[in-house]
Amino acid sequence: MLTTNPFDDDKLREECGIFGVSGMDGAAAAVALGLHALQHRGQEAAGITSFDGRQFHIHRAMGHVAGNFDRDDVIRGLHGDTACGHVRYSTTGETSLRNVQPLYAELASGGFAIAHNGNISNAMRLRRDLIRRGAIFQSTSDTEVIIHLVATSQFRTLIDRFIDALKQVEGAYSLIVMTPEGMIACRDPLGIRPLVMGKLDDTIVFASETVALDVVGADYVRDVEPGELVIVKGGEISSHKPFAPVGARPCIFEYVYFSRPDSISDNRSVYSVRKAIGAQLAIEAPVEADLVVPVPDSGVPAAIGYAQQSGIPFELGIIRSHYVGRTFIQPGDQIRHLGVKLKHNANRELIKGKRVVLIDDSIVRGTTSLKIVQMMREAGAAEVHMRIASPPTRHSCFYGVDTPERAKLLAAKLDVGGMTDFIHADSLAFISIDGLYKALGEAHRADIHPKYCDACFTGEYPTTLTDQDENGPPTDQFALLHERVG
Repeated sequence: MLTTNPFDDDKLREECGIFGVSGMDGAAAAVALGLHALQHRGQEAAGITSFDGRQFHIHRAMGHVAGNFDRDDVIRGLHGDTACGHVRYSTTGETSLRNVQPLYAELASGGFAIAHNGNISNAMRLRRDLIRRGAIFQSTSDTEVIIHLVATSQFRTLIDRFIDALKQVEGAYSLIVMTPEGMIACRDPLGIRPLVMGKLDDTIVFASETVALDVVGADYVRDVEPGELVIVKGGEISSHKPFAPVGARPCIFEYVYFSRPDSISDNRSVYSVRKAIGAQLAIEAPVEADLVVPVPDSGVPAAIGYAQQSGIPFELGIIRSHYVGRTFIQPGDQIRHLGVKLKHNANRELIKGKRVVLIDDSIVRGTTSLKIVQMMREAGAAEVHMRIASPPTRHSCFYGVDTPERAKLLAAKLDVGGMTDFIHADSLAFISIDGLYKALGEAHRADIHPKYCDACFTGEYPTTLTDQDENGPPTDQFALLHERVG
């Protein structure tokens, strides 16, 4: 089998998306709509859990939201005015229904459903300790560790047990939790993964991105703050901040690639930031050319910014088909090669004889860029210059993003000259780390305390990495024991 979007095979894949609704008749239907808007954050599986005041109702399935949650019988079975959902892309470990979220357990206090975006970077150590104490795990997900920590906590109230559990984990998490007492939404103290709150009449909505609020007609209220727990009980909302305050470090790659361009993140338009990144890239890495061509779809806003700043015309030199399935049978090498063009094809008459600037969001393994440059050459481009709207990705992410081990990252093995030769481009340039911060409205990246998590570029991780330090790079055995599912 071959993914018919071969370029996406070389992308960093965002972990997951979460969505929750409290206080709406037929809440599950609204959650299904919200998950549609978050589908880009996880295409492997989806799940919704609802609560009707007496009983929890659960439906989880492999595949997209469409086809699983657009059926009347499924939505009708998810009773209640409170519901939460999850779209999933696992970053390591097995793909199976038992790992699809929201995860659910019966605790002493009643039902407990949890949807998680991020990665617990000490989950392996915690899991081993819990198993020694008698815990029986039903999944390979790091999220299940939180359930067991809540269940075994010695604190009296559920919220205190939940806080006790969170104080034992490290890494990145945005969570939506459903209990008989109400809904809880929270972010880790550094705010690495996003989470926003909205309102529709008397209904409270939580989502990974503002676009999911838009699709259900909810107004954006604010971001859930780093280290904050927002508790919704009936119509009452309370905020708790049980952690010692630290400087926030939200993921900078949300602006580069992960978030939808029509989202608002930390009061910034993602689309406008990406255009500003492109403009800054044009200032830092100008080139004489005839056309600026985005690699669809993620390179489009940055390419517009680059074209506007440089004065070089913007053109759709690569056309993407949106009507091809995800996979197809590969009977031989010749057909496999032809399959590369099922989703992307060069606009040949536009490209022929032109000096082309290709704009993409990142280079991971380099195989994507190699294919794109080759496509431009075969279409008759006179020159092919590659410009990347992020700094070189030299380090793996341990906060819920599917990143190859460092040895497989092209920028970890080669300098820019070597990378240029590898992809067979006439030139290659990346935006600088200071340029990326400048596009976000910051003067530069402060060495003492940068305002974002940029570890994939700099190697400066904002938290300890217990599992990584103790176990080293992932192996097959590691993957079976511990699945980072975001």
